[in-house]
Amino acid sequence: MIKKIAFLGTPGISRSTLRFIVESGYEVPIVVTGADKKRGRGSRLTPSPVKELAEELGLRVEHDPRALLEIDFDLAVVVAYGRLISDTLLNKGLFVNLHFSLLPRWRGAAPMERAILAGDSETGVCVMKLVKELDAGPIFQVRRMPLNDEITLEELAGELSKLANEALGAELSLAEEAFKSPVEQVGEPTYAHKLTADDLRINWSASSSEILRKVRLGRAWTTLDASRFKIISAVKISNGEADLGPGRISGIHAGTGDGVIELRLVQPENKRRMEAKEWMHGMKHLEDLRFI
Repeated sequence: MIKKIAFLGTPGISRSTLRFIVESGYEVPIVVTGADKKRGRGSRLTPSPVKELAEELGLRVEHDPRALLEIDFDLAVVVAYGRLISDTLLNKGLFVNLHFSLLPRWRGAAPMERAILAGDSETGVCVMKLVKELDAGPIFQVRRMPLNDEITLEELAGELSKLANEALGAELSLAEEAFKSPVEQVGEPTYAHKLTADDLRINWSASSSEILRKVRLGRAWTTLDASRFKIISAVKISNGEADLGPGRISGIHAGTGDGVIELRLVQPENKRRMEAKEWMHGMKHLEDLRFI
């Protein structure tokens, strides 16, 4: 019977599962998370989102995963921890990963981002046994959800977090039979490599749909007057100016390879986020504006 669950996670997306485990009545003898980092201005170290929650809940927190070797636990749950688990630890007990894709599609660091960029029509969550090979272990539980052309990365993370907790809870509810009947992955693996700045840069000759997929990740950028310019939110419009070429700007409209998008929320370099209309009203020159 599973009573003690060790937890490994670092970013904000991991927090809901840690809270779910605690509120479900399981003992959490240790939380392992990424090291404190310098964030924002100054040199002040800031704890990870998981560390903040763990301390709020009064749980023991460690940064070195080798601390698990000294801990008695029945199960270790991993959610976006950010580091590989050594063979020594895997040999100590059962480690399961809540992976935010339909494995074997999108193994790796950025499954949600890659699913959106690829235009996938479906994604989901797998509760998977951790093995030495990256995201290749057998699966205990799967939850699926459709993807549409509007959901943002932030919204998707919230929905998948709920499904992850549901899937973990379903497996734990099997009591003595929990985590005893995994199913091997089937299909050709694809890999969700971590996104680079180039992945997020907008190519204005691409289709509106391709561009808006990048925008939905929340960090899409382009250049305007040799400065980096972020486009946080935008939509495709059907009544745009037909002769507005790729990258050309007219008001809050921008031309793409196959049409026009309307900017909603933007962030010029070294400035705050703002409504696109507010940004346009503050522009000193409006002639021949173009994103590159």
